[in-house]
Amino acid sequence: MTTAHDLTIVSLEVPSDYPVERGDLSLALAGAELIDLLEAGTVALDGLLLRPVSPSGSGDRLLDAAAASLAGREPAESVTDWLWRRGDGLAAQYLAAAGADDGGRGRPWRSARRGADRPAPADPSARRRATDRWAGGDPVLVGLAAAVGLRHESADQPTDPEDDRIATVLAAVHDAVVELAATRQRRSIEEAAFDNIWRGM
Repeated sequence: MTTAHDLTIVSLEVPSDYPVERGDLSLALAGAELIDLLEAGTVALDGLLLRPVSPSGSGDRLLDAAAASLAGREPAESVTDWLWRRGDGLAAQYLAAAGADDGGRGRPWRSARRGADRPAPADPSARRRATDRWAGGDPVLVGLAAAVGLRHESADQPTDPEDDRIATVLAAVHDAVVELAATRQRRSIEEAAFDNIWRGM
C-alpha cells in the first residue's frame, strides 16, 4: 500500500471536530503520491520543479497512473501545479479503492462522531498498516493529515521530515489547502451577496 492509501484510511478512521473536505483530501492525496514517487526515485525535485527520472512501476494502479502523468511533461511542472492538476477529483478514486465511495456526491463524507457515516476500509491488512503508521506518529502521514484537519496527539511536538524534498511537498500541500479554503470563503461571500441582491429586488 502507498502513503495515499494510508491517508485515505486515516481520513475515514480518525475522529475530528469537522468533516474532511473532499477537495482538501484530494490535494493531500496528490502530495502523498508525490512523496512516494520522490522516495522511490521515480521523480526528482529540482528546486520546486519536478523532473521525471525512472518510469519503473510500483505495482499500485493509482500511483503508477500518477507517475505516468508526469512522463514527458514539458515544460517541467512545479510541485504546486502538480497538486492542483493531479488532485482534481483524486479523493473519489482513493475512496473507491478503499471501498468507501460516497457515490460521487463530492461532499464531506463522514461525521466527526466516531463510527457515524464511516464505512470501514475493505482490506483489513491495509487498515492495520495505516492505523499502525498513524499510531507511530509517522511525520509524513501526520503532516498530510494535519493539512486536512486531522490532528495527531503528537501535533504539539511534530517531528519534521529529515528529507528536505518531503518538507517541501508538505509545505506546498498546506499552502494549497489554505488557498482552497480562501476560494471557498470568497465564493460563499459572493453567493450570499448575489442572494441578497435578488431578495432586494
